[in-house]
Amino acid sequence: MNKKEFFSLLESVPKAELHIHTEAVITMSSVKKLYKKRFGKAMTKEEEKALFDYDDLSGFIAAFLKVQDLFTDVNDFDLVYNDFAKYLEKNNVKYCEAFFAPSAFVKKGFKYADMVENFSKNIKKIKKEKDITIKLLVDVSRTFGLENAQANYEMFKEVPSPDIIGIGLGGNEIKGPCNLFGPVFVQAHKDGFHAVAHAGEDVGPESVWDAIKILNSERIGHGITTVQDKELVEYVKENKIPLEICPTSNVFTKHFVKTMEEHPVRELFDAGVLVTIGSDDPVFFKTTVNEEYWNLYSKLDFTLSEIEQLICNSFTASFLPENKKASYIREVKKIFKEYKASQPELF
Repeated sequence: MNKKEFFSLLESVPKAELHIHTEAVITMSSVKKLYKKRFGKAMTKEEEKALFDYDDLSGFIAAFLKVQDLFTDVNDFDLVYNDFAKYLEKNNVKYCEAFFAPSAFVKKGFKYADMVENFSKNIKKIKKEKDITIKLLVDVSRTFGLENAQANYEMFKEVPSPDIIGIGLGGNEIKGPCNLFGPVFVQAHKDGFHAVAHAGEDVGPESVWDAIKILNSERIGHGITTVQDKELVEYVKENKIPLEICPTSNVFTKHFVKTMEEHPVRELFDAGVLVTIGSDDPVFFKTTVNEEYWNLYSKLDFTLSEIEQLICNSFTASFLPENKKASYIREVKKIFKEYKASQPELF
């Protein structure tokens, strides 16, 4: 099956995407608009190249913060959500749980309540115009320490929104280990919110254990070093703790994975772990969720039936109500069943 045929199939299948950062769905065109508004001049090719010149997770995070710094007022998020809507529609993502990191914007003087108002306006518009549902997870951020994370959580609590369903923990995993943020996650669970954490992306399996045992994380963002600990593999399998795998992101940062062909997603999936696929930061890693599925099919020998299972997993691992999950999964299975009937040789 060639790439054009694969994409034609994937674009007909509804999906959930559970690991994506809102600011990182912004297109380069929008980045340039923000830059011109911020500095009063056009971004040069040299500046564009320098912005995306990084080869590890720390470098990427620095670039991410630079993009956030280009925002000058809350209305700039309209650009983000316009790009977001196009991305989701192109990849036929019907349901998305996305991360939003407020720290840098609050430090710039943005009011959290104003940001939430803007997000809700745009999310409502996308639902009405494209029938796509977006829910947000506030990244309390490990990059700036526990005190900042607690402050972010308090803002989140003080400005409730049906569009924001919980918290996440992203940022520099080495400088901000999971075990520092237990108090925030304990409180979030106590208050009845969802809570997830990036772990096992840039640190070994001990980070994943901490995310599970200390933070009680409902899903693990990335979690690729889980594969290094057989006991942990068995634990996440038996307890159905989803791993949000983002292959291109993991290869790009090159800490544990140097090439797509050696990515542990194949081993984790074969072990029975509940794996989901995400794009993480499309503009920074020049990928999409459909491109990630193609990588698995073309470079890691995932069959179309296994791709179907991964797409179903994305709904299973979501925070959707069970009846909604079942409805989407039935639709996915129906499309693949019909395609298999017409192209049995591909299965």
